[in-house]
Amino acid sequence: FCSPRSMQRFLAQNKENADYNQYWYSPNTVQYILDEIQAVGAQKIAFISTPSLYFSLQDKTIQSQSKVLDFDKKWRRNPGYIFYDFNEPLEVPKELAAQFDFIVVDPPFITEEVWTKYAQTIKLLAAPDAKILCSSIAENDKMLAELVGVKPTIFKPSIPNLIYQYNFFSNYEPKVLNVTNPEVPE
Repeated sequence: FCSPRSMQRFLAQNKENADYNQYWYSPNTVQYILDEIQAVGAQKIAFISTPSLYFSLQDKTIQSQSKVLDFDKKWRRNPGYIFYDFNEPLEVPKELAAQFDFIVVDPPFITEEVWTKYAQTIKLLAAPDAKILCSSIAENDKMLAELVGVKPTIFKPSIPNLIYQYNFFSNYEPKVLNVTNPEVPE
């Protein structure tokens, strides 16, 4: 489901862009997230502001049914790319409404204003009973619970070049992300 070669190629070809507040997950974290997506049986995934995950997918059938929504236009030639500006949260193709059984989100900013906009996009794209996985700081737990109905998971992502620790939040009981990440000290 996850190709280490694809992941390494993505990381080598796509340096983090501070202007876009881009910080990639570690390869180990990418593996865990994609294993989680596979474990829950997701078939159609919305990767919102998470291109490192989308481009690390090995399963081309799943990738062809999924979309990566991102502000960085360097991926515009990929058929799964959708330009996404969180300041226009409902400006996504209408045919994508209620189409995704799994949505993974990692906004470039952690404020309530930004998360409120991302929540609008999540609600627009989510199929009934969609699984949602969000990445943010622990202090946002109550806000995220209110906005998108998620709660903290045990697993915390490793984002090597980010100076503070993020958490994952989900609206379901994780199957793979229910363990501690060996890369993140307790």
